[in-house]
Amino acid sequence: MAKNLGASNRLYIAFSGIVKYFCRSSEFHYIWLPRGCAVNPMKSRLVFAIASLSLLSIDVGAQRYKKYRWEAGIDVGAANFLGDLGGANQIGTNGFKDLELSMTQPTVGAHVSYRKARYVGYKAQFIWGRVEGNDALTTEKYRNNRNLYFRSNIFEFNSQIEFYLTRERTGHRYNYNKPKGLKNIDFQAYTFVGVGGFYFDPQAYFAPIRQWISLRELRTEGQGLKPNTSVYSTFSVCVPIGFGMKYGINKRWSLGIEYGMRKTFTDYIDDVSTVYYDRNIIAAAQTDPFLQQAAYFFANPTTGAVTAANNDGVDPTGIGQQRGDSSDNDAYMFGVITINCKIGKVRRTKSKF
Repeated sequence: MAKNLGASNRLYIAFSGIVKYFCRSSEFHYIWLPRGCAVNPMKSRLVFAIASLSLLSIDVGAQRYKKYRWEAGIDVGAANFLGDLGGANQIGTNGFKDLELSMTQPTVGAHVSYRKARYVGYKAQFIWGRVEGNDALTTEKYRNNRNLYFRSNIFEFNSQIEFYLTRERTGHRYNYNKPKGLKNIDFQAYTFVGVGGFYFDPQAYFAPIRQWISLRELRTEGQGLKPNTSVYSTFSVCVPIGFGMKYGINKRWSLGIEYGMRKTFTDYIDDVSTVYYDRNIIAAAQTDPFLQQAAYFFANPTTGAVTAANNDGVDPTGIGQQRGDSSDNDAYMFGVITINCKIGKVRRTKSKF
């Protein structure tokens, strides 16, 4: 029977036996104090009992993550995008300098996590977010003149490995009426990295028909029309990397914040990547008259502010001119507040003291 007991249970039985034996012995104080030292036996018994229970609570607290390995939660927050469209009032860059905060959009998701060890855990997450970009928001003349814009829903599923930087703190094992010191404090910081897959579909609003149109179907850069090209896939792989913090409200519930950047392997989340193509050919590839009109417009919706006449004889939106930067893939990010619940029965033990 003893073979089936866990380490914490065996330790509890051992200490219970010791406490019972010494607390009933009138010679208890002589074991701990020099001869001739007077002490109250009742106080000595009480001190030993409290010390024993403290050791027990340390052992049980250190193993708490083993009892509640599973956790589920929801994520609510904001999403943003780093790509070819919009950005700062300068020529496009690869970093946060090009982040356009006014394009921040909502995101929501859910996750399940498993605590493998004290400092390591796994998480599976499904999350939706919307990303947008708009050249009209920048004053950099070439990007503003390009006048492209888009929006896209992101549906992502990922798996992550979490590395905890702080140790879980559980406070008192027993529910004292007025406990002093820690009271179920559980603050944890962590980093994470993972791999996932996501779906996207860049769209733009076409005013003449008052509809959002899928830009992929319009082949705005001549995808599949130019030799050795094809229409891009709306499924891609991402690598989530970031950090987070959680604060335990009680033994079951916790609140947290988390930020994660997504490195992707596509440059078409915003439907912009390479060079301008003949928009007459692009429009002719469509059979629907409205789609022909939309394809012609979105292939090159320039404002006309910068032309060959005022740009040293070079039309920046002419056929073969740079439309996007194919050397740098798109990225997006999520910043969320998490609400988490440990899965499993929480023991509620009330002290008899």
